[in-house]
Amino acid sequence: MKNILLSFLIFSGYSVCAQELFTWSEPASNMAAKGIGIRLNNTLMKENNSGKYNYHLLPEVMLGLSANLMIHVEGFLSNADDKFTAEGAAIYAKYRIFSEDEVHNHFRIALYTRAAINNSDLHQPAIELSGHNSGYEAGMVLTKLVNKIAYSAGGSLVHATNNSRDKKYFVNDGLRNAFAWNVSFGKLMLPKEYTSYGQTNVNLMMEVLGQTNFGNGRSYVDIAPTIQFIILSKMRLDAGYRFAMVKDLGRSATNGFLLRLEYNIFNAFK
Repeated sequence: MKNILLSFLIFSGYSVCAQELFTWSEPASNMAAKGIGIRLNNTLMKENNSGKYNYHLLPEVMLGLSANLMIHVEGFLSNADDKFTAEGAAIYAKYRIFSEDEVHNHFRIALYTRAAINNSDLHQPAIELSGHNSGYEAGMVLTKLVNKIAYSAGGSLVHATNNSRDKKYFVNDGLRNAFAWNVSFGKLMLPKEYTSYGQTNVNLMMEVLGQTNFGNGRSYVDIAPTIQFIILSKMRLDAGYRFAMVKDLGRSATNGFLLRLEYNIFNAFK
């Protein structure tokens, strides 16, 4: 029975597929059905003009409603206005439409959507629905796991609406729409061999994230390396740094750190 459980974890479970639990983007794989996840995303982003670091706290609750459907609810708080305030919230849903599973190998495709509301000041043409802009997004992501290496790629259409409290989208209506994309790679570094589902996983990630605004044709491209620890198959710690390679599409902050803390509760509801 122990060997059966261990094999299941290695080929299907949370701890083994850890190298496809990307940090800056979501893979096509879902969290466990009937599970609840709690995240605390902490970012320190360096302002390009002032050089100061702004702290953003993004608490998040994730629900695995079924094997194919999961929902995230996220809040946004920051000290960008020199005081720590709540700025908005978002809801994210992902539905897996295709899954092909083999030993040491699987391929998955999912559709996702996000809607966000925000009351912070608008000061950049780049659209960011996780903490800056109100708006909505719809996209697709494909993820492939081969042995200990995961590959993922996704693209989405993003639309920015006016932020609340009459804080209008500051450039013009022609810059409200964009195409966002990501390409991600992850490798399981430790353990070299599985002997227990209680082993700590160490994963290294590299993600490339970009956006092109349809109105002006300008783009940004970021690189984001991350180290990730999965503890007891249910706790997660990610530490990463994101920096800009292409800066044509204006943003107030391009470089910064992320620290993610996550805890998962399996079989939390019927």
